[in-house]
Amino acid sequence: MKSRRKTVNPIGLNDITIVDDVKMRKAITAAALGNAMEWFDFGVYGFVAYALGKVFFPDVDPSVQMIAALATFSVPFLIRPLGGLFFGALGDKYGRQKVLAATIVIMSLSTFAIGLIPSYASIGIWAPILLLLAKMAQGFSVGGEYTGASIFVAEYAPDRKRGFLGSWLDFGSIAGFVLGAGVVVGISAVIGEEKFLDWGWRVPFFLALPLGMIGLYLRHALEETPAFQQHVEKLEQGDREGLAGGPKVSFKEVATKHWRSLLTCIGIVAVTNVTYYMLLTYMPSYLSHNLHYSESHGVLIIIAIMVGMLFAQPLIGFASDKFGRKPFILFGSIGLFFLAIPAFMLINSGQIGWIFAGLLMLAVVLNFFIGVMASTLPAMFPTHIRYSALASAFNVSVLIAGLTPTAVAWLVESTDDLYMPAYYLMVFAVVGFITAITMKETANKPLRGAAPAASDIAEARELLVEHHDNIEQKIEDIDSEIAALQAKRELLVQQHPRIN
Repeated sequence: MKSRRKTVNPIGLNDITIVDDVKMRKAITAAALGNAMEWFDFGVYGFVAYALGKVFFPDVDPSVQMIAALATFSVPFLIRPLGGLFFGALGDKYGRQKVLAATIVIMSLSTFAIGLIPSYASIGIWAPILLLLAKMAQGFSVGGEYTGASIFVAEYAPDRKRGFLGSWLDFGSIAGFVLGAGVVVGISAVIGEEKFLDWGWRVPFFLALPLGMIGLYLRHALEETPAFQQHVEKLEQGDREGLAGGPKVSFKEVATKHWRSLLTCIGIVAVTNVTYYMLLTYMPSYLSHNLHYSESHGVLIIIAIMVGMLFAQPLIGFASDKFGRKPFILFGSIGLFFLAIPAFMLINSGQIGWIFAGLLMLAVVLNFFIGVMASTLPAMFPTHIRYSALASAFNVSVLIAGLTPTAVAWLVESTDDLYMPAYYLMVFAVVGFITAITMKETANKPLRGAAPAASDIAEARELLVEHHDNIEQKIEDIDSEIAALQAKRELLVQQHPRIN
């Protein structure tokens, strides 16, 4: 039986995607706004956790109230992997744009619904049950939100600017968090704590509906990504891999063939989100409940830290296009390990300046991670399974990271050790370090399974030359391996009496 040799045409200038600047800016804006919507809720929830504890869990002591409210925050992360599997399969089958339009609708409606739930005093046990159901609906939609948005931006971005453009996705995350925290502080300052506990805490959740409508409008007007369009065109030309009946590669096959990418994704997301939730969700409660620091002052410090992070975020993304993604994850992990205890020594000092410095140390480390995550993760998987594989790996690790506020609050209460958060961060810093030294660099390279992408024709010519140079280098490496194997063969032949 004769085997057919597959013919592959040489890649020419016409095969390189020239990215439309207008479409690219619209894609980034729509993706970042949806992500801001997600983190607006996280910001609001983190900063009103003390109020929600009193409203929905009034019959327990303050420590248990806080842990219960944070547990309600963490439980939806159990649902996120299901949402990731569901929306990931749809994203690989029908396209990224349609799925992102659906996730923002579910997310905005479920967030809005939290503001409508009556208190425990009004409907008893049904109040925390309804809160949990609304949070689970959020978790299901968010399971496909960040991964879809990061893929959308990555597949639109030119290869040489993917780090900078991807960083704006998490710029939206931080901006949403700042907006959520700012709204909570503003409402509380205007109406006072008593009215805020009575009804004011509901207002930030009501704002999710108009924000979601704006995000839906922007996403509905978007075109599908160039990489996915190329994938569809290949299928129409007879390439059987990928689309017709959904992803053709099962998760078992993904785990077998792409296990290195899966582990790398899980490691990066775990260390990033543990640091994220520690700093931006748990720390407001830690400052007020454990350190007995003024709630308003603690919130203002966190907001100031996040505003600084906004300015640093695009700079990290830009630098990663010059120096690579790997150095930032490596140095971020090292910094997290060695700075965690000093940071909490400053935070526990009781002096506002030192508290700010300690939080700033953690924020700088966090910027190293989130500045490159959105550009790193989508580059690990080929187009036809990118959404499914990334959503699965991302949400498995977020499931672990999402337990951070609850787990750390419980550890501190159980041990009376205010440095438990630092030890917790150090454990995940080791995970980040191992991930960084084993991962492959993805900066300035085409996405797997996609054609090179350039900003203009001049850059396309440069990419073509680099692509051909890379092929030549690979051929030379293969020739060297063949020569080494041939020499090894000759040595073995000489040791055998009957083989010439």
